[in-house]
Amino acid sequence: MADAQTVFETHRKLLFTLAYDMLGSVADAEDVVQDTWLRWVRVDQEQVRNPRSYLVRIAVRRSLERLRGLRVSREEYVGPWLPEPPAPDADDPVSSADSVTTGLLVVLETLSPLERAAFVLREAFGFEHAEIGRILDRSPAAVRQLTHRAREHVHARRPRFTADPAQARRVAERFVAAAVGGSLAELIEVLAPDVTLWNDGGGRVRAALRPVLGAAKVGRLLARVGPQYAELRVRWVPGPVPACLLVAGDGVRAALTMEADASGTRIQEVYGLVNPDKLAHLSR
Repeated sequence: MADAQTVFETHRKLLFTLAYDMLGSVADAEDVVQDTWLRWVRVDQEQVRNPRSYLVRIAVRRSLERLRGLRVSREEYVGPWLPEPPAPDADDPVSSADSVTTGLLVVLETLSPLERAAFVLREAFGFEHAEIGRILDRSPAAVRQLTHRAREHVHARRPRFTADPAQARRVAERFVAAAVGGSLAELIEVLAPDVTLWNDGGGRVRAALRPVLGAAKVGRLLARVGPQYAELRVRWVPGPVPACLLVAGDGVRAALTMEADASGTRIQEVYGLVNPDKLAHLSR
């Protein structure tokens, strides 16, 4: 049988991604992975029939404990809360492309901890209801109810449509160029009429304290603040939707995620993260 560390390393990426999807925080996900390791090395490996399920169960339960503790701090957060972007994985672009989107993570924040766990395990990782039940100590029927409620909640807030990735990337590039160039006319042209901008400064950097709705308001705001980022390098990162980092020297100053509308010709959602506390790990 493989030693404890070899088995753990085989599943480390799965554990981190699962914890990140549960928590939306890189630091908290890393803590969950470390806690999982510390518990794993204390068990009798010979008695574990399915190491993957065992490790996932530990990670999910630790994530649930931490998620319940994070609820209060996020309710007191200054302005819209956005998840920390994970560091782009140059060695594993496929993994980055398969990650959960920022917009979905924002919606998952509105689920109960158990609904979020069931949804992530079922929808993002494809676990069967019976296995999820063993992880959460719930019956398969209860898990089906949890996943059904979560799916309805998510789909009501995020209708499913898929824009062509190449076209979405092109429109995102036009959007970023218009924003940092301060061109209101070009912004209005590339924004969907009912676009929403989420701007997370966390009280550390000046940012909108509520989501900004509509092309006119979003366009005016970005035309005013965008040019301050004009001298920064734009680094596009892999993923299911267009995303980029705005970099000065070795430091990341902002992270943008953009989702196109169904036609792929206009930007429907913009998630702008400028809270330096949530960007520090990218600079490292």
